[in-house]
Amino acid sequence: MNNEVAEAAERATKIMVVDDQAGIRMLLEEVFKKEGYSILTASNGNQALEIIEENNVDLVLLDMKIPGMSGLEILKKIKQVKPDLKVMVMTAYGESDIVKEALRNGAMSHFSKPFDLHELITSVEKECPQNECDR
Repeated sequence: MNNEVAEAAERATKIMVVDDQAGIRMLLEEVFKKEGYSILTASNGNQALEIIEENNVDLVLLDMKIPGMSGLEILKKIKQVKPDLKVMVMTAYGESDIVKEALRNGAMSHFSKPFDLHELITSVEKECPQNECDR
């Protein structure tokens, strides 16, 4: 039975949440695990890039305001390493300049914090249906 569980987890769509706020990471991890996704989390850019290089991540939910390496820098590095990786960015309400720059650099969409969880789940499911995301 353990092999079946491990195989199912390996097939599950992998979402990585990159946010310096532990509460946001835990919330999104809990929400998306309930939806059947496999979740990886990172609190900073270096950690996020290591995870991306070592795992078959399908979608990244990336906060734009992270100390050390900005979300925009992380996005650019992600796109250098894995140009086809789907990235959705999260910003504080009203940060339209950052959103425009992120979209120009390969982000597919954005969400304003505080976000509507149902809307976020729906958007993730639309962009990366369970077990159907390109790897």
